[in-house]
Amino acid sequence: MTSAEQIDLPISGMSCASCAGRIERALAQVPGVLSASVNLLAERVQVQGRSLEASALISAITNAGYQVPNHSLELRIDGMTCASCAGRVERALAKVAGVASVAVNLASERAHLQLFGEVDSLRLIAAVAAAGYQAALIAADAPPVAADPHALRRERWRLLLAIALALPLLLPMLLEPLGVHWMLPAWLQFALASPVQLVLGARFYRASYRALRAGSANMDVLVALGTSAGYGLSLYLWWITPASDMPHLYFEASAVVIALVLLGKYLESRAKRQTSSALRALEALRPEFATRQRDGHEEQVAISALQLNELIVVKPGERFAVDGIVLEGSSHADEALLSGESLPVAKHPGDAVSTGAINGEGRLLVRIGALGGATQLAQIIQLMENAQAGKAPIQKLVDRVSQVFVPVVLGIALLTLLGWLLQGAGLAVALLNAVSVLVIACPCALGLATPTAIMVGTGVAARHGILIKDAEALEIAQHVRHVVFDKTGTLTSGQPQVVHLQALEGDEAGLLQLAGSLQQGSEHPLAHAVLSACSARNISLSAVTDSQALPGKGTQAKLQQRQLALGNQRLLSEHGLTPGALAASAAAWESEGRSLAWLLELAPQPRVLGLLAFGDSLKPGARAAIAQLQQLGIQCHLLSGDNLGSVNAVADALQIDDRQANVLPADKLAHIHALKQVAREQHGRVAMIGDGINDAPALAAADIGIAMGGGTDVAMHAAGITLLRDDPRLVPAALAICRRTYHKIRQNLFWAFVYNLIGLPLAAFGLLNPVLAGAAMAFSSVSVVSNALLLKRWKANLSEDKQ
Repeated sequence: MTSAEQIDLPISGMSCASCAGRIERALAQVPGVLSASVNLLAERVQVQGRSLEASALISAITNAGYQVPNHSLELRIDGMTCASCAGRVERALAKVAGVASVAVNLASERAHLQLFGEVDSLRLIAAVAAAGYQAALIAADAPPVAADPHALRRERWRLLLAIALALPLLLPMLLEPLGVHWMLPAWLQFALASPVQLVLGARFYRASYRALRAGSANMDVLVALGTSAGYGLSLYLWWITPASDMPHLYFEASAVVIALVLLGKYLESRAKRQTSSALRALEALRPEFATRQRDGHEEQVAISALQLNELIVVKPGERFAVDGIVLEGSSHADEALLSGESLPVAKHPGDAVSTGAINGEGRLLVRIGALGGATQLAQIIQLMENAQAGKAPIQKLVDRVSQVFVPVVLGIALLTLLGWLLQGAGLAVALLNAVSVLVIACPCALGLATPTAIMVGTGVAARHGILIKDAEALEIAQHVRHVVFDKTGTLTSGQPQVVHLQALEGDEAGLLQLAGSLQQGSEHPLAHAVLSACSARNISLSAVTDSQALPGKGTQAKLQQRQLALGNQRLLSEHGLTPGALAASAAAWESEGRSLAWLLELAPQPRVLGLLAFGDSLKPGARAAIAQLQQLGIQCHLLSGDNLGSVNAVADALQIDDRQANVLPADKLAHIHALKQVAREQHGRVAMIGDGINDAPALAAADIGIAMGGGTDVAMHAAGITLLRDDPRLVPAALAICRRTYHKIRQNLFWAFVYNLIGLPLAAFGLLNPVLAGAAMAFSSVSVVSNALLLKRWKANLSEDKQ
């Protein structure tokens, strides 16, 4: 583009004129930008330039520390037949003002858009229509690609009719090797081929017209042009041949090619429906009704009528309609489709339940905690849809090829025609060879190679409790050579207990009472251990004020006139205090691998009041997880904020050589960045495994973050992969399914390219007739999708720990 263009973007996070200047300077560095003017009051920026890309501008603004408010939207796209179609729709939508990014998925027939500002969906639909396709807005809670049995049935009948009409035309060709020389009369060949060409093949003419009207070409143009040439040549030869002679016609080539293309499309449609089966299975978990309890009475109501904090009754055998907390009753819940957990999970008062799980033998009273899009099931579905809508970076190669593929094929077909004519071949031979080139070169397989593998791979991963957030995470994960683990809550149970106590003043009960008072309201695992110990001893807690978390060190608060703190060795040293009489106990307990917490009085007189030691146990499956990763050639690392003794105990038990103790969240980042540099030199990537808020920065900094099930929402949002079960064995399983899926993508692309690299020269040199070319073209698409569906056979290795 040579003329200047303008893009307006909304910006949030600006507070002063210096912010505006910083944004303008950041945008000035983007290639193509001529000028950028920020309106601080309107919170918008106007960018002038040439060949501007909204995604590059948004990235520059984000890197400067500000945000461009955006929202997502999905469109259903009809009429796409190949990779070039998907690329054309993408380019058409990208030109609409307000579109930050767009990804069109040929397999799911959806377009996923990121928009900034207000964008009228009618403008987007009009842009798709102008490109020669049809679009419809998909509601946020719409189910994924539902199978349409009526459409599939119509497609099947068209296919059967095409085969029935084409087979008699093909019969003489099949009998010829057997020495039977027989030919249908010309009028009968015409009568059989015409309905196939002009009625059943009309879809190719309509799609070709729309594509050519939009100034481009696609697979339908190749099929329509090739079969029309064969059909037209037959009509011409029939016309010029004397009535007394039997002309050599090629009606069978055109009719059989159309029948084969329809066969490929039918098989492709069936296979594509199977790729989204995991999403449809999750969608089917949503009940439509629930039994609400109000004022002691029960009534069945629609889910849309429920509100937060209301009570519902879940009877044995029913699905949970909401996320909530059990108030009364005991039972078991089958969460297999949600988390991949094969065994029923016990549910008692105080336990959480999730939408879609099946209640077992008991009647439960549940308080509603989340509804609709806020439920865990809805978020899982949204993550899967986002992953399947996205494109792996390798798909960019396919997009570049598809843009020029059809025009190049048309050029090769023309050269084939002219070349054979110049060699002295007849018009019929030259034209048939050109038709073979057009027919075999269909780029359907290229367009389906990546999205079908991603859809099946992410679907089978979800059934095992592994949520892959996007296609980029999938591609990065297969290159992982280093895995960094947090300790508490990741490799260990994260539910430590107080195992030792020693007070310098007073007794153990007094020490626990002060420690428990400080930990009220904290979500830290050690805080839960202190509070559990207080509860077990029936120790009442005192109210504290000015409670404050000290990241990486502990917590502090005021108790009446005393300033108290509970924390680790770093906190002790920071205040210039020494263990004193507790030094021997501290050394002994630390050598056992215990985590230590010092109870300190900071004011009015700084002193050590006592020491608590916590014990934690390895999670079931931790040893097996590390062993499997090491078998995959992946080096494991352990980073923890705990003391050296505790970290060494876990690392020794799991045979992890590289371990770091007493690591603050900021130090974790430094370790991750250093390890990434090492991995780059090995052409590998780094994965970080964690579950807590303090792990979120490291999860985001790693090449890919993996959040453990049961962890915080912050950790899950920062991670590229989320494990729905608190099972370390899912870490190697996640990397394994990513590797397997990416391997399928490469297999599919290899075969998609090979079909054309081998088929095009064969067709051009006259070694493939149009019938064989059509069969090869149909087989290429079907084989690519079928190869992706083999991923459904993948099973996670959940072998038990070996002691």
